[in-house]
Amino acid sequence: MLITLILLFAIVLTGFLIVRFYPALGKKPSCEQVDSSPQYSQGAFQNSTPTSMDASFSSSVSMIRDLIKRNANRKPDNDIPRVAFPSLSHPHHLTNVTWFGHSASMLEIGGKRILLDPMFGRAPSPFPWIGGKRYSKELPFQLDGLPSIDAVIFSHDHYDHLDYGTIRRLRNNVEKFFVPLGVGSHLQRWGIHPDHITELDWWDKVEWNELILACTPARHFSGRSLNDRNASLWCSWCIIGKSSKIFFSGDSGYGPHFKEIGSVYGPFDLTMMECGQYDPRWAPIHMLPEETVQAHLDVKGKWLLPIHWGAFTLSFHEWTDPVERVTKAGNERNVPVATPRIGETFFVNEDSFPTSKWWV
Repeated sequence: MLITLILLFAIVLTGFLIVRFYPALGKKPSCEQVDSSPQYSQGAFQNSTPTSMDASFSSSVSMIRDLIKRNANRKPDNDIPRVAFPSLSHPHHLTNVTWFGHSASMLEIGGKRILLDPMFGRAPSPFPWIGGKRYSKELPFQLDGLPSIDAVIFSHDHYDHLDYGTIRRLRNNVEKFFVPLGVGSHLQRWGIHPDHITELDWWDKVEWNELILACTPARHFSGRSLNDRNASLWCSWCIIGKSSKIFFSGDSGYGPHFKEIGSVYGPFDLTMMECGQYDPRWAPIHMLPEETVQAHLDVKGKWLLPIHWGAFTLSFHEWTDPVERVTKAGNERNVPVATPRIGETFFVNEDSFPTSKWWV
């Protein structure tokens, strides 16, 4: 009995020490930092549309079944194609985008280089030595060799978007961080000075270096630890320059907010829309690929770049299913879908985009 109590105490103490001191977990914002937001209620941020995941017993059993079921195509058998970055000279006067897998991308607009959700770690986990590894064995660049970055934009604080190791290596090479409310607490814990962080609420906007950055709604959730569920906000972003307008969805289930965003800030030359890691059981927080196309139409997009796929296995679908379904739905609805290889840069205002089926 005594040994059992000692073991239980040791487990509880270890858990407490990890939550309290392990830096990758980040830092929960204080209520005073966030409670003035209209989105903050009853001690947490809320979606504007009622949102829940199916937590029924049958759903839980089916997820356990799917987790242990072998699916040979949930991740690629071999290293996936990528293009060495940079493939053109930077800075460039024309708006261009480079996709690095999952949601990590670089946008060059108005002569400024902006990283979007730059998760460059090996696994989307607080303990990167465990968990599902990145499909590509190497990134298309050396992280220390990246050119100077004018700004980093984050959509929310989940591990597949906000990575402690990446921030530690980028922090001295970035001028500004733009994040939704509460996410700045993580960055400050990791050594980013508060003067370099701008936090925005939904429908806030800021003018920065002749660009407009607007924080807009998404339908999702947040949290990195046991005690910070929905303690920080999640969002999408509108990035507006003199000659180009880009929409970045972050993570989101489908909802009426897309039409609201389109009516305020559309049309967009390019939308970067999540289309992977979905499942009907959690469709309220991650769009199905057919909904991705509808969301693109709702915000009044021209070209669609599907993101949130091609790097990690975080759901039960085959790894190529997102891009196959979104391109099929795009063809049926006359929506042009860009499919660059990882590391491939393309221009936003050109008449043609990369459309190869490199995953086949």
